[in-house]
Amino acid sequence: MKYSSLSELRPLRLDTVAAIGGLVLALALFPLRFLTSQIYINTVPVILGTACVLYIVSLYQQDDARAVPTLPSSVSMALPSIVFVGLSGLVVLPVVQGERTLSFFGLASVVGTLVIGQIVFASDRDLHPGLLLLQIVCFAFVFRFAALYTTPGYIGIDIWTHRELVDAILTEQSLSAISDNKHYGSPFYHLLVAASSLLYDVPIRAALYLSVGLVMPLSVLLVYATTNLLVTTRWAVLATALYAFGNHVARWGIHIIPTSLGLVFFLAMLYALIRVMRIEYTIRDFALLLLLSVAVILTHQVSTFIMLVLLLAAFLAQLVFVIGPFGLTRLDTSVFRTKKPVNLVGLVVFNLGLTIFVWSLTPYNQDSFLGTVLSYFAQTLEDSAGFLNTAGESETAQAGAEAAPTLIEQVVPYVDNLGFLLLLGATFAGCLYVVHRRRAEQSVFTLLLAAAFMLVFILGFPMFGIRTFIPTRWFAFLYAPMAILGAIGLRTLRGSLTPSLVVVVLLVGVLVYPGSMVLAAESNVENPVFDDQHERLAYNETELAAAESIAELTGSPDGEEIRPDQQLYTDHPYQTLFSRTGAYPSTTTATVPEGGVADHDYSVYRSAQSTDATYVTNTNGTARIEDLSPTQLCRPDQATVYTNGDVTMCTPSPASR
Repeated sequence: MKYSSLSELRPLRLDTVAAIGGLVLALALFPLRFLTSQIYINTVPVILGTACVLYIVSLYQQDDARAVPTLPSSVSMALPSIVFVGLSGLVVLPVVQGERTLSFFGLASVVGTLVIGQIVFASDRDLHPGLLLLQIVCFAFVFRFAALYTTPGYIGIDIWTHRELVDAILTEQSLSAISDNKHYGSPFYHLLVAASSLLYDVPIRAALYLSVGLVMPLSVLLVYATTNLLVTTRWAVLATALYAFGNHVARWGIHIIPTSLGLVFFLAMLYALIRVMRIEYTIRDFALLLLLSVAVILTHQVSTFIMLVLLLAAFLAQLVFVIGPFGLTRLDTSVFRTKKPVNLVGLVVFNLGLTIFVWSLTPYNQDSFLGTVLSYFAQTLEDSAGFLNTAGESETAQAGAEAAPTLIEQVVPYVDNLGFLLLLGATFAGCLYVVHRRRAEQSVFTLLLAAAFMLVFILGFPMFGIRTFIPTRWFAFLYAPMAILGAIGLRTLRGSLTPSLVVVVLLVGVLVYPGSMVLAAESNVENPVFDDQHERLAYNETELAAAESIAELTGSPDGEEIRPDQQLYTDHPYQTLFSRTGAYPSTTTATVPEGGVADHDYSVYRSAQSTDATYVTNTNGTARIEDLSPTQLCRPDQATVYTNGDVTMCTPSPASR
């Protein structure tokens, strides 16, 4: 018998073949763990294999599946009140304690668990989507603004550069103030913050929080709107919660830079893109797509590249359904409404052309942004590309490479990545579900291909030493298709597995996912839970005051006015505060031999160097976490020219000259 397409070979369903193929791939990748200690190489094959096994089991248990246990109505009615009481506690704790402490993160984990528990275990009669969305949005607001409220100055490193750019625009009342900066070609974020400062008549910090800061928690509703185009309300709400609790999503809600605004526009564009694939769209819908794509291009370069990856995925999904190489054009109308694939050629060509045009005119490192990026990429391929060349994966990994890691050093990477891995497992299950020929359509294939391509940039290329695309910036964007596909995957398992196995799977997600995301490093960068393993990317009032005072003391000399022997040395990340604010532009990370003393002439010591995780470098340039004593950086033979009890600046002593 001759088969014209794979879909006509009934015993070989695409989802079954994909599940078996995924299991074989997981087994093939498993031995790589013996060649390297990279966290994703150790964990992703296990997650992939588990998801494939659960999906295969669900295929054989589907006919025997019974109703999943649900919460009693009295419990479902009481939980929202308990959640709001918990949210009130999340407001009070930072105000009383002055920062987000371990008790704050513990309570946040419990609140997140109660929210997701309502979504997956409430009966259809007791499910109230509007009330659940209110809980999710309130959690997002409280979790982020608690950090912003209790932190003097800003959170993060890059934000200080963007603050200076906004200040320059306000000072000169013109965009030409940043004409020599790469953000001159993508200025929407800086113009928005500057306009907000003028409109509200508030400082830049308040203007930032009242503009982009307010939009970030609300943007999670775009995930709900997108998912609701594909599945029922319960699972759309679940996708919203999975996304809102994501560690990298929280990160860009407290470290508010152009990436944050680019993420908002990306979510809006994802919604608009899926919408035109699911409805009888009009020219207005396509105009919205064009407007949002232009907004991304004028906001952030990395966000633009990720958007192009999404559009490429949508275009390839179109080709799959137009050409139909696997017979996927045969849709079952009981699953998805039959609809002709949307032609996206014009949209892809327009965005690619506009991106090349804008990047060609954007200044960057004495060249155009496009030319510089291509040069960096070519240099990376030439100098450092190679299989399992994961050097530079993280500073923490480098710091612990020379000594045997302690138990906490081994555990922390798994805690930081546990939430992502759980979401990845649910995503794999969702991908297997949508490749079934009866369920396949352009919208879900766009999500599948977009997630796959992003995972290549995040996990694949770094395995070969290629990190030019800044993979850490991609996670929050990846979480959107992952949350949608993950919700679809959990819906599939809930409806197909036996109740006992369903309860186990859902309880793991309910009990572990919120807490793991809350405890992950990206969610608490201003006050790390594991403060001996992760640097604190925020500063107290005395540290900020010291930077301002040192700037006044030295006159904030320009870089070319500083001799090489006058370069200032301190820890990372504190050195970035001096260089990015212009307080002392020629500032870099101190070099301190292990157990030895730095020999720098000009140095700054702060008490956090003796208590928290701060970075210095070895004599070979390798970064490491080190607890320094004051005399290791400010030697007794140096003169103290400034101190406020917490921060000390040392210079050569006149007596030594």
